Amino acid sequence: MMTELSLNILDVAENSVRAQATLIEIEVSADMTTDLLLIVIRDNGCGMTEEQVNAVIDPFFTTRTTRKVGLGVPFFKLAAESTGGNFTITSQKGIGTVVTATFGLSHIDRMPLGDMAATIHTLIVYHPDIDFVYRYTYGEKSFTLDTREFREILGELPLDAPDVSAYILDYLRENGNETDGGNVY
Repeated sequence: MMTELSLNILDVAENSVRAQATLIEIEVSADMTTDLLLIVIRDNGCGMTEEQVNAVIDPFFTTRTTRKVGLGVPFFKLAAESTGGNFTITSQKGIGTVVTATFGLSHIDRMPLGDMAATIHTLIVYHPDIDFVYRYTYGEKSFTLDTREFREILGELPLDAPDVSAYILDYLRENGNETDGGNVY
């Protein structure tokens, strides 16, 4: 099992990359009044059939040829359900996939969220041709990073250029801390 939810998010987003998505949206929302942590990963990749959606939570199902098991999604599902939360995958062939996980925010078995700034930064820098939208909400505060907006401003300068990469990481860290006050959960 992964030690932080951010690693589960990274794993699912990498599945979206392999599904040839050109846009991946990641939403993380912590609501203390309802005691819920919501994570949604949405892509416009190739999508899956109903049979593939049903099989993807099976740890012995994978589309990879480098190994015979796919544990990322089943572990993510288990992590959500072990906190009294839910896990769903909806997908349409040729349209894309949505993975939704809810967690009991204060549940003793909930893994820490982890370093979301590093996770989103890694996705953007290692997949500079894919657009990412990251929405982070903590209580009443939120912020959004949209690489399409960065591209408009930067023109031809790639997102993985060293100065741009450093700026993106700083942007994620500063806005994350401003949103959640530096709370680690």
